Amino acid sequence: MKKQKLKKMKRQLPLYLMALPGILYLLINNYLPMTGLVVAFKEFNYRDGIWGSPWNGVNNFKYLFSTSTSLIITRNTLLYNLAFIVLNTLVALTIAILLNEIRKGIHIKFFQTVILLPYLLSIIIVGYLVYAFLGNDLGFVNTQILTKLGMNTIEWYSQPKYWPFILLFVNTLKNFGFLAIIYYASVISIGKDYEAAELDGAGKMKQIWYITLPFLKPTIIMMVLLAVGKVFYSDFGLFYQVPQNSGALFSVTNTIDTYVYRSLIQLGDVGMASAAGVYQSIVGFILVFLTNLLVRKISPSNALF
Repeated sequence: MKKQKLKKMKRQLPLYLMALPGILYLLINNYLPMTGLVVAFKEFNYRDGIWGSPWNGVNNFKYLFSTSTSLIITRNTLLYNLAFIVLNTLVALTIAILLNEIRKGIHIKFFQTVILLPYLLSIIIVGYLVYAFLGNDLGFVNTQILTKLGMNTIEWYSQPKYWPFILLFVNTLKNFGFLAIIYYASVISIGKDYEAAELDGAGKMKQIWYITLPFLKPTIIMMVLLAVGKVFYSDFGLFYQVPQNSGALFSVTNTIDTYVYRSLIQLGDVGMASAAGVYQSIVGFILVFLTNLLVRKISPSNALF
């Protein structure tokens, strides 16, 4: 038995060596930094460092949850991300299906250029472009649209009521291209099923409903599960740079990530910032586990684990 195990290990040694760089990367980049979680339970000071700073139990968490800010950042982070998941999935699926229909009747070389457009659109929507449109004095919307229509200009960066819609719109433009390409890569592998459906007299909508969407179901579930794992994390650039860190907008733009950043930069409270990070990680893990459990009950073959 021992000889057989040794022979098996020798045969698999090249595979272990190939996996070694990835394992080392995970240990160094993902697991080693987890030792720093102890900061969340300490009264951190730079003189004593991480290990020398005195313990304060769960005081950092108590302070985090005893303020009204904790409710605001939790609400914003959770609701925005849930809306992002729904909108990005719907828009990306629509684009992927439309691209697949276009591909069937268009020259392939031209289409190879067209397919890149959603991704290119998604990566050029950044904070400074939003400011170019919404700037109070020189923004395109105020100077070229509202004033020419005889309407009053809007102080965009001091009016919170507009920003939930702005952030939803910007996030969708920024992220739908990546998802659309993933779904499109899956849908183009459907071939003979479409041909058989057409022979049976199925129209486009029936083909999409009974062939395309069921075929994409595993990919959709996987991407949604990955997104749910980050539902308590937010796009820092979207919530900090796009609103230009405007204090007047904190009620609708402040999320856990921006709160942690401001706690570090403005307050210098490392312990409380670390407590917020631990809070994100634990809740994210629980949500992934529960979502996967739900998927496993509904469709066991599509669960991640």
